[in-house]
Amino acid sequence: MEATRSLLQELLTERDVARVTGLSVASVRRWRLLGIGPKYIKIGAAVRYRSEDISAWLEGRPTGGGR
Repeated sequence: MEATRSLLQELLTERDVARVTGLSVASVRRWRLLGIGPKYIKIGAAVRYRSEDISAWLEGRPTGGGR
């Protein structure tokens, strides 16, 4: 039970993800609807994200200026 409680406390909301990326909640929702965003979990109607999934998704994004 303690492990489950700990996991639930670590889950991020759409607003948390928007804050981490510096983008809008609408962008986070759009990514999800288009299937191009990070992995997410549905708990009823709620959408939550694991921090490690956000990190992995960000690391996999293309970068520029690599000269």
